[in-house]
This record gives sequence, structure tokens and C-alpha cells, in this order.
Amino acid sequence: MKNIKNIKNISVKKIRGVGVWLCASVLILFFNITARAAGPEINAPSAILMEKETGLILYEKDAHTPREPASVTKIMTILLTMEAIDNGSLSYQTEVTTSRHASSMGGSQIWLKENEVMTVEEMLKAVCVVSANDCAVALAEQLAGSEQAFVDRMNRRAAELGMNDTVFKNATGLPAVGHVTSAHDIAVMSRELIFNHPAIRNFTTIWMDTLRDGASQLVNTNKLLRDYNGITGLKTGSTSSAGYCLSATAERDGMELIAVILKGQTSDTRFRDARNLLDYGFASYILKTIKPEEPLPYIPVRLGELDLIQPVMESQEPLLLERSRAGNIRIEIETPEQIEAPIAIGDEIGVLRVYSDDEILKEIKLLSNQDISRVTWRHMLFKILETAFL
Repeated sequence: MKNIKNIKNISVKKIRGVGVWLCASVLILFFNITARAAGPEINAPSAILMEKETGLILYEKDAHTPREPASVTKIMTILLTMEAIDNGSLSYQTEVTTSRHASSMGGSQIWLKENEVMTVEEMLKAVCVVSANDCAVALAEQLAGSEQAFVDRMNRRAAELGMNDTVFKNATGLPAVGHVTSAHDIAVMSRELIFNHPAIRNFTTIWMDTLRDGASQLVNTNKLLRDYNGITGLKTGSTSSAGYCLSATAERDGMELIAVILKGQTSDTRFRDARNLLDYGFASYILKTIKPEEPLPYIPVRLGELDLIQPVMESQEPLLLERSRAGNIRIEIETPEQIEAPIAIGDEIGVLRVYSDDEILKEIKLLSNQDISRVTWRHMLFKILETAFL
């Protein structure tokens, strides 16, 4: 009996131990799930993650607090330069003469001398790769006549883009009282740049290069270019008051993400935060183009000069989905049994709905892509006679 009692005691202890282990495991699992649901671990006080095509925000942390952006400011300088190139008012081969003011910039630079001449392409490369303040100001002066006039353009463009947290004081991001923006606004101008001016990748993906016939070495300040899968840019910045800032862009499987970090404690932590944001986005979301598996059905036309009309989708904008829901997508098309003429191009003649289970994720209008006039009595008589003889 004594032995049996001991065995029972041992069994109870083992069971209690297993119970404690199970409880601990459940708690660990719970906290892990909670952490994933809350998003990635970000140390910086301000951060945001945005998808390029849709502009949707996937994660944000104190994203509208105005902070100093340091050289991330130059995204707007680059944007205005690329807009000028794309609209033809500037070319990559335009020669830019360095002013005394541009050559006097401190901080990151390529040590331009007064009256030194470089092409827009060379200066743009220096801005994107090594964050050259002297080149940024030289480009600003080339575009607007003076840095201050260019700053006025920067602020007008920011207002047009809805960057309500932003006030620019210079073209470089060097410390200036009142020169502030937010993680949200940086994401907005970053999206505008990479969405509408994809050629900027030719510069923002350069790891190492040279200028002045090899005399000046360039090494990119964005360390993610060395080893982050799909990295496409974009711009770093740091000062003692701004901390370590970054707008990082990366693309995988046709989806490009923008991760912005402001006021990071160290250079390494800003890159780690950006990695965590990008990893979270690529692991959690997918960009899917909505397209029916079969052609859209024709709709009979009553009293029209044509008997049938095939609708077209109003848009084919991609849909951003959580990966966990991407496999449950279905499409339903709703059109009338017939439609009466006249019909004009652009008339709504149906709807396409995208579902995940029973939830409608998106509705896309189906439109007419042609004009169909109503038949006249003469036309109807002709068709009756034609049918009779046939």
C-alpha cells in the first residue's frame, strides 16, 4: 500500500507539472499571437508602412507627429527634379554650374567647387547615393533660380499631396528651426516618387559608383541595399537632433512597400526597424489583380441598333489582401437580363463584386465601352423585311 501511495503521489506531481507546462505553453502562444496581431516590433517613436499601388497603410506608430526628417527631406528635392525631367523642362544631360551658395553646404557632400559643372544625372546620382547637400542645392537653384524659391515649390507640392504635417525650410534637411514633417507625409511623397517616376530606381539601387572620371567614390548610405531581398531604395538621413531616419522601399511578387522610420536611436536600429516593417508587410499581405476567369457575359440590347453589348470593368486596380484570406476570394457578376437602348459609352450596366467568404471586399462598376443608338422605325422595318426574305 505504501508503494502504491508513493506511485499515486508521483503521478499527481507529474500531472501537475504537465498542467503547469501546458498553461505556460498556452500563455506563450497567446502572447505570440497578440504580438503578431499588434504588428512588428518597432523601437523608433514614429513609423509607418504603406503599400505603393493602393496607398493603404498597413502599420503606423505615431505617424503624424511632426519631427525633423534630416536628409530624408531630399525625397521632395528628388521628386521635383524627376517631375521636371519627365515633363521635359530639364534633362539628365543638362549641365549645372555650382554656385557659391551650393558649394558652401556642410554635412554630406561631394565637395563641389564654385563654378564646377556637372550634369543633372551626375548630381542626382550623388544626392541619391551619398545624400550630397551641395548637389541638392545646385539642382534646386537650377530648377527655381534660388534655394528659397525652390523651397517655396517644395511646400506647394507638399500641400498638393496632402502633406499637412510638413513645413520645409531648405532643400537638404540640414537643421533649421521649423523644418519638420511626419512619417505619414514622408510615405506619401515617397509613394509619389516611386509610383510616378520609377526611373529613380536607376539611382536609388546603386550600391557603389564613381564621379569625376573615377576620382570621387560613392557608397550608398542605405545599408539595406547590401542584403535585403527586393530593396529598391530610398533615402536615409541623420542629424544629432533628428536622430536616424529612413524611407526604405522594397518589392516582392509585384508588391512594393514603403517603410518610414523617424528619430531612430542608432543607425542599426533604424535599419532593423525598417526590416521588421517590410518583413511584416511581405509576410502578411499580397497584392492581387482582380480579373474574371472567363470573359464578361454579353447583355441583350432591346430596341438597339446592336443586339448585344459586352461590358468592361471600370478599373483593374489591384486589391490588397491579407495572405490568410487570399485563398477564399470569389467573384460574382451582376448584370440585367437585358438593357434598353440608347446606351452611351461609360454608362453603368452592371457590377462585379469581390468576396472573401460572405464579406464584400470590393465593388467594380461594369461599363459600356460603345455607343448604341435606339433603332428608328425605318431601321426596324428594314430588319423585319431582311428577316422575312432570309
